[in-house]
Amino acid sequence: MTITIVGIGLIGGSLAITLKENGFAQRIIGVDANPLNIDKAIRRRLIDEDLPLEEAIAQSDIIIVATPVDVMMHLLPRILDQVAGNQVVMDVGSTKAWLMEYLKKHPNRGRLVATHPMAGTEYSGPEAAIPNLFDHKCTVLCDIEDSDADAVDVTRRLYASIPMRVVELNAAEHDVHTAYVSHIAHISSFALALTVLEKERDESRIFELASGGFDSTVRLAKSSADMWVPIFRQNRDNVLDVLDEHINQLSRFRSLLIKKDFETFYELILEANRIRPILNAKAQTLKKV
Repeated sequence: MTITIVGIGLIGGSLAITLKENGFAQRIIGVDANPLNIDKAIRRRLIDEDLPLEEAIAQSDIIIVATPVDVMMHLLPRILDQVAGNQVVMDVGSTKAWLMEYLKKHPNRGRLVATHPMAGTEYSGPEAAIPNLFDHKCTVLCDIEDSDADAVDVTRRLYASIPMRVVELNAAEHDVHTAYVSHIAHISSFALALTVLEKERDESRIFELASGGFDSTVRLAKSSADMWVPIFRQNRDNVLDVLDEHINQLSRFRSLLIKKDFETFYELILEANRIRPILNAKAQTLKKV
């Protein structure tokens, strides 16, 4: 099977590695607006060759679009204009509602399967691509009733080959839940990094004293602005909703500190600990796979 990946960054590059190694793809074509990314992808052997978009589409069974979500808005209609027969188009974007509404009336909408593999790191670009990034993680298929059955079947087989678990949601549900479990985490990390940079002007002290807890909390602040600003733009309302609640929770802690009410502070920490069994259960499930 020949697969074109448009956007050879962390997600696109990692998919290229995985699908070539597991034999699902016999040939990987790369397309990227940045020639440096193509050069890195070829040198790392993430792709077998690069072609202009139109030529790549014509030669492919599957076209995977792994660009920032704002680029998808104009790129996917262009790709769908050119697909024919049994070709399948997949996007792997982190937001869905805007995109699905925009493409709803496209005559080739059925050839698109909207997906979101829930995996990643704080790094970006072809050099960030790694094997096994997606193993046993979750991928979301959105609005599959608007996709052709054979296209959905191909997409399921692709993710099963990795392997990944599949969850089905409509686009609106997807954007709400990703705001809760992903997008707010990134905003919090960006804000924490800015807080520390503002209050601790001695960078050597950050280097010397930052512990594993700080590293894990602020890790996402290294994520790409080019990728995340479009996500926040497209999922603005849902992110605002969860951000308001997050600010409310921070205000509760601040108020308790002002009042020196450490008994209630203790109770809130115990309440927060309720997340532990949920995450532990997830970890145990992944170990059994």
